[in-house]
Amino acid sequence: MFKRVLGYAGEYRKTTYKAIAAMLTGMIMQVLPFWFIYQIIRPLLMGEAITAGYVIRRIAAIALCTVLYAVFYIWGLALSHNAAYNTLKNLRISLQGKMEGLPLGVIQEKGVGAIKKMFIDDIETIELPLAHAIPEGIANIAIPVLVFLGMFAADWKLALLALASLPLGALAMMAMYQSGTSKMRDYYASAQKMNRTIVEYINGMEVVKVFNRDGESYHRYENDIKNYRDFTLAWYKVCWPWMAIYNSLVPCVALFVLPVGAYFVLQGYSTLPDLALVLCMSFGISAPLLRVMNFFPTMVRIDYTVSNLEQMMNEAPLTQSEAPFTGKDHGVSFENVCFAYKEIQVLHDVTLDIPEGSLTALVGESGSGKSTLAKLLVHFYDVTGGAVKIGDQDIRQMSLEALNEQISYVAQEQFLFNISLLENIRLGKPGATDAEVLAAAEKAQCNEFLARLDRGIHTMAGDSGKQLSGGERQRISLARAILKNAPIVVLDEATAFMDPENEEKMNAAIAEVIWGKTVIVIAHRLPSVAGADQICVLDGGNLAAVGTHAELLASCHAYQKLWRAAEGSAQWKVSAAKEAEAL
Repeated sequence: MFKRVLGYAGEYRKTTYKAIAAMLTGMIMQVLPFWFIYQIIRPLLMGEAITAGYVIRRIAAIALCTVLYAVFYIWGLALSHNAAYNTLKNLRISLQGKMEGLPLGVIQEKGVGAIKKMFIDDIETIELPLAHAIPEGIANIAIPVLVFLGMFAADWKLALLALASLPLGALAMMAMYQSGTSKMRDYYASAQKMNRTIVEYINGMEVVKVFNRDGESYHRYENDIKNYRDFTLAWYKVCWPWMAIYNSLVPCVALFVLPVGAYFVLQGYSTLPDLALVLCMSFGISAPLLRVMNFFPTMVRIDYTVSNLEQMMNEAPLTQSEAPFTGKDHGVSFENVCFAYKEIQVLHDVTLDIPEGSLTALVGESGSGKSTLAKLLVHFYDVTGGAVKIGDQDIRQMSLEALNEQISYVAQEQFLFNISLLENIRLGKPGATDAEVLAAAEKAQCNEFLARLDRGIHTMAGDSGKQLSGGERQRISLARAILKNAPIVVLDEATAFMDPENEEKMNAAIAEVIWGKTVIVIAHRLPSVAGADQICVLDGGNLAAVGTHAELLASCHAYQKLWRAAEGSAQWKVSAAKEAEAL
């Protein structure tokens, strides 16, 4: 447990040790006053004469111990919090490093809510225990051990009586652990689900309002919050009775010492001074013992949380090397590619050659595997069989950075950071000058909507680019791709937000992106790719046919079906437009 947690402390492990030493010293200062109290009581019990100076010196020592306890305790807390926050920093950096090594598709599957909870909520919950449980817990354990050794040296019989309540408290705590641990997984699972639902509820609020799904959406939202509440209370409910028992028993170190010890003194088995000593020290270690018992559940929670965080990132990392791109050209080949998503086979033995400088369209019904094929090329996932190559070099045999330099990937929905549009475009080529960025924006047909903005290209994009429409965001992403000027371009339904008014501009922007490149287009509008060098028809994860538009219309049933559907859609649009004009 300690090894796992302190493994993330790094160079701050020494700071943790200093915090333990400071708090241990503070605990000694907290217990010492009871020794001085015993020194005052003992002469009175023995009928010995004591002077006022003798008593005043002990009282002064007690006051000094109280001051030193505060000093060392505060110093220890300062050190422990410094170590704790830096340990959390190291933990977050370590998890971020693991996440960077994961396939991007796997990260997307986890969802924003779960990752947010992991990096912020879960890690933040262990800060307070980390700052207190380890340094204070060790110090609070060490002091009672030393005191009990002193008790055994004074009178082993009375020492055993002082220990008698601890096994009972330990049994209650073990029962609490066994009961509580069984509920802990449900608690964490319900918390993750609640986070995902809250994020989804907020992001989808516009759709919910438009389609009058408030009741259904709120029901899921309310249900997941109630489940979290119920699982949390169920966890606490099984723990509370046992917690009350050990909180009552553990501090009562004198529970057996006082009555049985008094009997031993009367029978001559023990002496009255020894009984006074054991009683005084019992009162001194009651508070540390109770804190130790309260820290144990905290340590279990820290261990469980860190273990859970590590497990979430314990996916197989993306297969890659540190090698640069050494392909002979920029032709792309899929060789007997298979891919399974959560044990469901999505692609079946796909073999496809895409010559350098050609335009290849991937078409098929929804779920046919066309987007998956494109994501395998940009290495969102590792293939489960076969290989994806660029210029005969397996993409797994190059670094992800080297691969990204060869490909511009323009997806249906591009993310814009809440920085200026200028800087959003510059992400395509971080070292680009302002003039180069402006030229790319012009080629991507951005100038029209930029002119309407008060600050033009220096306008902030807003959260996730919400200041722009879908088509405007798409043109900003195309400007990125133009600026990047990679030799391979993948357009994953990049024209999804195209409207009739902007169709010509979008086509002009895309033409700037793909000019002279190896281009792979995933299209939902077949007429837009009818002139492609080759069209690949995917059907149920299989490559059904490859050819030109004319060849496929003549020989491929699956393509004929898609084309008829496209023609029907076009006729519907024309009919709808005529009706609108008539009105």
